[in-house]
Amino acid sequence: MTPLTGLTSAEAASRLARDGANLLPQQPPVPLWRRIATQLRDPLIIVLLIAAVLTITTGDWADAAVIMLVIVVNTTVGVVQEIRADRAITALAQLASPEARVVRDGHQQHIPSSDVVVGDLLILAEGDIVPADATVHESAALLIDESALTGESVPVDKGIDAPVSSGTVVVRGRGRAEVTATGAASASGRIASLMVKAAGLTPLQRRLVGVGRLLAGVAVLLSAVVLALGLVRGQPVELMVITAISLVVAAVPESLPAVVTLSLALGARRMAARNALVRKLPAVETLGSVTALATDKTGTLTEGRMVARQLWTPEAEATISGTGYAPDGDITGDAGAFEALLTAAVLCNDARLSPPHDADGEWAALGDPTEAALLAAAAKLRLDRKDVQTRLPRLAELPFDSDRKRMTTVHELPGGAVRLICKGAPEALLHHPVLTDDPDLLARAAAQADQFARTGYRVLAVASTDLDAAPATIQENGLSLLGLIAILDPPRPAAATAVADCRRAGIKPILITGDHPGTARAIATELGIITDGDQVVDCREPGALDQDQAGVYARATPEQKLDIIQSLQNQGGVLAMTGDGVNDGPALRRADIGVAMGRRGTEVARQAADLVLADDNLDTVVAAVEEGRRVYANIRRFLVYGLSGGAAEIAVMLLGPFAGLPLPLLPAQILWINLLTHGLPGVALGGEPTVPGAMADPPRPPSQSILGAGLWQRVIRIAVVLTAVTLGVAIWAAATGRPWQSMAFFALGATQLGVALGSRTRPRSLANPMLLLAVAGAFVLQLAALYLPPLRQLLNTQPLNAGDLLIVTALSVLGYAAARLDRILHPSPRPRGPQPAVTGGDQRPSRDFRP
Repeated sequence: MTPLTGLTSAEAASRLARDGANLLPQQPPVPLWRRIATQLRDPLIIVLLIAAVLTITTGDWADAAVIMLVIVVNTTVGVVQEIRADRAITALAQLASPEARVVRDGHQQHIPSSDVVVGDLLILAEGDIVPADATVHESAALLIDESALTGESVPVDKGIDAPVSSGTVVVRGRGRAEVTATGAASASGRIASLMVKAAGLTPLQRRLVGVGRLLAGVAVLLSAVVLALGLVRGQPVELMVITAISLVVAAVPESLPAVVTLSLALGARRMAARNALVRKLPAVETLGSVTALATDKTGTLTEGRMVARQLWTPEAEATISGTGYAPDGDITGDAGAFEALLTAAVLCNDARLSPPHDADGEWAALGDPTEAALLAAAAKLRLDRKDVQTRLPRLAELPFDSDRKRMTTVHELPGGAVRLICKGAPEALLHHPVLTDDPDLLARAAAQADQFARTGYRVLAVASTDLDAAPATIQENGLSLLGLIAILDPPRPAAATAVADCRRAGIKPILITGDHPGTARAIATELGIITDGDQVVDCREPGALDQDQAGVYARATPEQKLDIIQSLQNQGGVLAMTGDGVNDGPALRRADIGVAMGRRGTEVARQAADLVLADDNLDTVVAAVEEGRRVYANIRRFLVYGLSGGAAEIAVMLLGPFAGLPLPLLPAQILWINLLTHGLPGVALGGEPTVPGAMADPPRPPSQSILGAGLWQRVIRIAVVLTAVTLGVAIWAAATGRPWQSMAFFALGATQLGVALGSRTRPRSLANPMLLLAVAGAFVLQLAALYLPPLRQLLNTQPLNAGDLLIVTALSVLGYAAARLDRILHPSPRPRGPQPAVTGGDQRPSRDFRP
């Protein structure tokens, strides 16, 4: 290759055959059978499969059909979500430009970016996406936006021999570059390799694994005891085996997977209504377990757009309001004092502002975002770019480069004179001979620039001088200082509120960025992530990542972001990570929950994430956390309801014979009660609304069992009440010559339905009407089991007279009372942990039902 002719077509074809296409590596597709097998290996699903086999053995086809339906639905939902989630690697290929301009055989050609090979000579111009890693051979004010790859909010000047990376964007200038790496060997390819690691189990999945094993073991053990006792008392072997199998089925809450799925799906729907799009259902609950929220800076905490905020001249200072590149906002103080400064900033400028295309659109920057910020500031002073540049047309220029750190332009004045304008870094302008101002003034300006820089601003100095005629050669000296302009990527309006809400909920916010430590400190301090005296870790320093208690990590590479996340996870926490760039993709995938920006985020970030914020509002994450806590609370609420009923059924079968009741319930009756109570009422419990004040509690400990925090004690207490009511009714009925088994059957089912009503979050409201309808329907079916001949024959029941039915129905209210009183007498302990400072609002513990 030569700098003029590039490769020949034959050389390019040979290298393409040798190295392969300029495409990023993709994971081989997972076959459908393997996805299904993975879902069926879940411990709870295995328990349900065993229960299905047992119910088929007993001939209970109705219960077997319900269990199999639950298995099929949950497996289908899991497989569908998994297919949608496995797109993170292919998204990187979509980021690359579809076409590239190269020089081959001495001529410029447009070729597919996949055909670019090592050694190709790229032609780069404003707006191009760099198709492969390359080294610059020619540069004319070439400026590259690397924020999607590095997190740096400020574009980088690229001179001769400077590297450019695939997936970055040319925002200004032009150049030629020789390709050095393609495909998997490129910068985006290396990041893709970091995303291969699959995510582990979510906190909910880990907890349910333990619950499945525990329930299976306990159910089998206690059913074996019932079998043994029945045989000892001389009951028929076949009857007792079927009874034991029925108890195993009854003790396992087969609706639990359905409740989990319904709760997650309802949570996902509620989140979608609040602009949070869920890509993986388990992510809904994972958000409720979050103990730390790690976030990128550029485009996540900040707007991702440069804005001029402060103006300084030797005579005056001002603050500029407004956001983005829109010309809306004001300049405080005497605006006229800054006209010369902003006019010069407009003239020494190559950017343009593009107005919105529709009513909901936003102003956009074309060119260097820093220069676009200067145009927006001038527009707030009613200075029009076209008008100013027409009145003072440009005659010559010296483009910005990284060595001089300044840009100079020459403009024609009326009457034949010219104005020379220079803008650049303060250290490149604020000294002799560039400026001829008084040394005291230059010292004062340097001190002000340093003060701006310490608070996170990028500072530009602007100077000018008038000459009688255009110089033959531009000389950058003899100028007079016009002033300083302080620019930053401002925080999002809702970011500070989101950080405060996280702290109130006991979630630690952490900033991980590739940007400068000073900028990271300024943003983190302003948003309340850290205080003035807290440490900011510079990841370039040796041993920096050993400091695992920091609140801010700056200059972090994608690899270091992974190490930081792994370190935080090793401490036992549940970590959510937000981001929007290519460089955030691996971290989003590694975190327990990855959250991507939907509007401004790259496709890589969106596909790697579990949750996508359609409105790019970090406060939406807090709303999603609240939804996650609701889901987890409803799962625990169902476990109280389902396990207390199953425990009561086993207890009645164990204790009944000692009270003179040979076989308190028949196998078919056990399965019928189980079908009614664990069916629609149990599933409907997953739709209960959020407990008021849920976000005032710290996160639950990641190591806490789903049966922890007093839940299993509550199960036992409610089961005792259910058992006492059922056995009490049966013993009294037997002693008085009533149909005691039918009365016990009806009492046990109706009392469990009472517990379902007592488990509601807001019992005196119509919230979650599906639960009310489900309980009413189940109660009607329980009555039908006593009075409809086909069901009476199937279940071997006897009808009750009106008096007996009224007595048993009245006693079943004790199930409702047990659930409500247990909440009052034994409230669930609040999660332990450091209580965040409360900045406002009523933070008293809620008296609503906490499962």
